[in-house]
Amino acid sequence: MAVSTLIPAEEYLRTIYEPDCDYVEGRLVERNVGEMDHGDAQLCCASYVRNQCKGYWAVVEVRMQVMRNRLRVPDVTIVKGGKPGTRIFVEPPLAVVEVLSPEDRMSSMQQRIDDYLEFGVPYVWVVDPETRRGFVYTAQGSVEAKDGVMRAGELTVPLAAIFEE
Repeated sequence: MAVSTLIPAEEYLRTIYEPDCDYVEGRLVERNVGEMDHGDAQLCCASYVRNQCKGYWAVVEVRMQVMRNRLRVPDVTIVKGGKPGTRIFVEPPLAVVEVLSPEDRMSSMQQRIDDYLEFGVPYVWVVDPETRRGFVYTAQGSVEAKDGVMRAGELTVPLAAIFEE
């Protein structure tokens, strides 16, 4: 049985991992990244928000401290207003986007969603490049974007913009 060494959050924050990983209660947790459809959906989503949505700003793969002993790295983070003045996210943004990879399991994705919602992120979008479907999670539950539009309050992003070809 492999034994993992616990590391302090301060060490995690001083260290660069390639690819970056989440930090959960002293342990590094790998994220599924690095595939073409995954990266394309990240870039298209962030680019659409930055270029088409006045008053919103988006970035890919920036650490977010959701609890004292938990840091997550969302695929895309969206804030209302401009770029925050911090190195990592320490305040809840408007929305985070998680792009599913073929190896993702719903149990681990649900843990990520719960962490974001408990932190105070009002909207968590989960998009699947394989099925071209999107789901919006809030504290009230989840709903599929059957009309092809992801919503976060007044912000709207068409799934077609995320899954550009």
